[in-house]
Amino acid sequence: DRAVGTDPITMVSAWRIEGVVDLSVVLDDATQVYPGDPEPRLSVATRIESEGFNLLRVEIGSQSGTHVDSPYHFKTDGLRLEQCDLGLFVGPGVVIDARGKGPRERITMADVAPYEQRLRDGTIALLQTGWSDTHYGTNAYFEHPFLDGRACEQMLSWGVRTFAIDCINLDETILDGREPDFSCHVQIAAAGGIIAEN
Repeated sequence: DRAVGTDPITMVSAWRIEGVVDLSVVLDDATQVYPGDPEPRLSVATRIESEGFNLLRVEIGSQSGTHVDSPYHFKTDGLRLEQCDLGLFVGPGVVIDARGKGPRERITMADVAPYEQRLRDGTIALLQTGWSDTHYGTNAYFEHPFLDGRACEQMLSWGVRTFAIDCINLDETILDGREPDFSCHVQIAAAGGIIAEN
């Protein structure tokens, strides 16, 4: 970005945006949620015809739809979303092609290594599995590929602090009663990072 003008009162930032890509899922009553999370409820609160204005009542969990996890999500003394550095949300994206992974398959160092030279401080790692394109809205969506804890640790050592995935969870989603392993969530929270899911 570049500053326009020199007077601090009138100085504005001008951004050159080459393209905007909306990566979010639709947020409505049918939005798929992590097992056990509150389901979104959207309803009409007021109408122009009766109250003079339209207003929607929205009830959602903080992890509904496309969302980000702040460090507080997995660290009791971690930063809450409003306390996080905005720099974690802006930067060059590095798309890591993990398409072709099967159900519950790990995204490993072998998958991440080809992108090592581009993964550094300030980059946003975008894990593209293609899972949301083919399985969103079905039970198979919960069988998604996920980031391996060792690959996450290595990416953190390269300076990556923002991770995104086109699935409901960066870690494996457990449905069979086994204890969930949130190793990537825990590591990223400890490093003060951000996770974007869905």
